This record gives sequence, structure tokens and C-alpha cells, in this order.
Amino acid sequence: MGDMDDLRQGELFYRPIVAFDFDGTLTTRDSYTAFLAWRAGPLAYAAGLARLAPAVVSYLMRPDRGRLKAAATRQFLAGASRSEIEAEARRFAERHARTLFRPDAIRAWKRWQARNARLVIVTASPELTVAPFARGLGASALIGTRLALDETDRVTGDFIGENCRGHEKVRRLRELFGEDVRLEAAYGDTDGDLEMLALAEEKGFKVFQGTP
Repeated sequence: MGDMDDLRQGELFYRPIVAFDFDGTLTTRDSYTAFLAWRAGPLAYAAGLARLAPAVVSYLMRPDRGRLKAAATRQFLAGASRSEIEAEARRFAERHARTLFRPDAIRAWKRWQARNARLVIVTASPELTVAPFARGLGASALIGTRLALDETDRVTGDFIGENCRGHEKVRRLRELFGEDVRLEAAYGDTDGDLEMLALAEEKGFKVFQGTP
């Protein structure tokens, strides 16, 4: 999202960079889980969760959010085309944005927007499913987990690169804005956001508690 040539920090007219985590920070709950449940429907989603039991047991023995997310992606999205996921993500965002977004987080977003900040969503959720929300908010850029697609543009269940949390959020920010990136502010709600918050002058950890 956004014009990558205009996102480097060393431009003529300085614009602060502000990073927001998505799930639990801008939203009240995990948007990817909500999307998968909405897409599958109650019965198919329950059946899919039952089939994920071995992956959940493996996670409890050796916690790895990326592996668990990949297993859920294979269960619920494998074989779906990019265009199908993009269209469904748009419909999901149109129907559920108001019930997902924290009003106090959106107020903070708009305050920074009024200051002409470059607003970046940095999330562990897939870019494909968060993109409609990011466009609706007017985000300058979206950084998220990237779903792998096969030669026919269909979801494989694997990721391109790592699950976007922890050090991966910092690596992707530096990839986009340069190694010396400095954030005016950053907001998050889990330990997967702490490394990103360390880049910021203003560190907002669990500061949004509002509900729709």
C-alpha cells in the first residue's frame, strides 16, 4: 500500500511515522480468526477446529504462533484463489468494521492523521485479509504476514517469510523505511509488539480499551 518511493524517512518535508498493531489494538479481537469463522460458517468452522486439534496440542507442547496460524490457513483457506480471498475480505470488512474497531483507537488514528503522519498498520494477520480495513482507514502502508500462493494464484497454507510479529515487525519496518527508521509513536497490546514499540518515541502498550 502507498507509494513506496515516498515512504523513506529522509524526505524534504518530514512526516512522522506512526505504527499501529491491528488485532487487539485497533480491534477488540483477532480479525483473522473472525474472518475464517465468518467465511466458513458455524458448522464448517466447528468441524475445521476439530480437525486442528493435533496442531493445537503441538502448539501447547511447543508454542509457535506461526505454525498454528499456518495450520489454520491450510485448513480453512488452502486452494482458495487470491481474487476470492480479496473479495471475501472486502465483504467482511464492510460488514464488520464497526463491530471490530475500538473507538478510542480510531480517535487516536484520526488525531495522527490530522497531523499528516504516515500511518502504518503492522500486523501478524495476513495482508490479504487486513488490506480492506487499511484502505478504509487511509493507511499509508500495511505490513503483515504474507500468504504464499501457488502458480495458479491459490493459497497454499504456507507463508512468504515469517509470521509478522516480534523481530519480524521491526525487520519489515526497516525494509520499508530504512535501517535508521524512527517511529514517532507505536501502539500494541502483546509481547509480539514490544520490539516495534522500542523503535518509538511514544510507546503505547495496551492503551486502548474501548469497545464498539
